[in-house]
Amino acid sequence: MSEIRLYVTVTERESEDILELLTLCFGEEDLAIGTTEVDEKADRWEASVYLLQAHEADVHERFAATIAAGYPELEIQREVLPDIDWIAKSLEGLKPVRAGRFLVHGSHDRDKIRNGDLPIEIDAGQAFGTGHHGTTSGCLEMIAKVMRAHPPRNALDLGTGSGVLAIAVAKLRKIPVLATDIDPVAVRVAAENVRLNRIGHGITLETAPGFHSSSFRRHGPFDLIIANILARPLMRMAPQLAMHLSPGGDVILSGILASQRWKVIAAYSGAGLAHVETIWRNGWVTIHLRHAR
Repeated sequence: MSEIRLYVTVTERESEDILELLTLCFGEEDLAIGTTEVDEKADRWEASVYLLQAHEADVHERFAATIAAGYPELEIQREVLPDIDWIAKSLEGLKPVRAGRFLVHGSHDRDKIRNGDLPIEIDAGQAFGTGHHGTTSGCLEMIAKVMRAHPPRNALDLGTGSGVLAIAVAKLRKIPVLATDIDPVAVRVAAENVRLNRIGHGITLETAPGFHSSSFRRHGPFDLIIANILARPLMRMAPQLAMHLSPGGDVILSGILASQRWKVIAAYSGAGLAHVETIWRNGWVTIHLRHAR
């Protein structure tokens, strides 16, 4: 079955607004959404939803309704995508990314590693998280700061994707790390990346939706919990996440648009966590919270 891309052409500022609208509409469904810069000089961007052709009529109608109030003049365009691994294709040739001491790079950029770097090798694959997205790079910076200030005895990477954040924790400190994801493909990719980065032991990978798994009770409570997901599911799971956090423990949250920041902070404040710091990256934020003892 063919894959379809429905998209609108907008400015960078408009793309951030429309991405938030699309996240609210489709963020909890099995649909990929995103924005892409098309022409830097002309400030031309595309905000897209990717879907299977069988769902096109329904998604097109909801896409149109979502943007109708704020952008009634925009025309939704359509592209039929060839049968290509688009995640891998889009990541080909990406340059290494520095986030604090971390250098996230592909195998072809091993020569870019410098003395003092903490290299994490992640090649194009089927799971989210290469360091190029503002949420991942923000998490990497925050992980280094938090672990330096409050060295944890164990950690949880919830929604691990490529495994890059769990690997980062393991590179900084030899502690047990539980890395989970709802997607078994992501868990398989993360396991491959753990081996690629020669993390011999310490990271346990499991397929687990949310906190509905006995693995969290077996491995927790956790001194550090990292969750790079989306704002709405993060807000819903605030009470459960707080239950699995050690007294005085730290939480790093991302996958959050800047405009959603206060809603997320409010949800976790209600669960007994205090806001410590926020990092902004390309319209996204990474939030550090700390458990009140």
